[in-house]
Amino acid sequence: MSDKDKNKQKNKEQKKADTDEKINKAESESVPSENKSEPVPELSPEEKLKAENAELNDKFLRLLAEYDNFRKRSQKERDAIYPEAICSVVLKLLPVADSFERALCAECSDPEFKKGVEMIKQSFDNFLSQLGITEIKALGEKFDPSLHNAVMHIEDDSLEENTIVEVFQKGYMLNDRVIRCSMVKVAN
Repeated sequence: MSDKDKNKQKNKEQKKADTDEKINKAESESVPSENKSEPVPELSPEEKLKAENAELNDKFLRLLAEYDNFRKRSQKERDAIYPEAICSVVLKLLPVADSFERALCAECSDPEFKKGVEMIKQSFDNFLSQLGITEIKALGEKFDPSLHNAVMHIEDDSLEENTIVEVFQKGYMLNDRVIRCSMVKVAN
């Protein structure tokens, strides 16, 4: 048992002892002074067992409630850790996806090699979608600083203000959480 658990147990025992002491004191004060000379009747063995049973039942119910709270808290912590772990791993794998994107854009004299790279890229995209990772839509969209990172700006009167005209690096999300912002060029 850790020191923290020992201290908790010691505090519980101390609180119980204090409570019992207060109850005994209150009972003795509530008895009128003329009744103090009368002896307190002894509890029968059956009554003692009933009292002990009630006390043990109370302890059991408290322990059960404590365990239930612990179980719920642990589940909540596990649920919070899982998306964090996925985001951390995917963030480290995204440069690999970027390399495949660049490889697909490059000129290649061997069509079989290019087909192999496309298949690997498709397999990686399927892996991301199975984890619930989605690509952030950027090209032609309005610039959103919470989703996009503007690294270039151009003036073009034919386009609406804050329109994304080029994507340098794709961004990804897990549910509503941004893993990596899209790196973009914005017009006007």
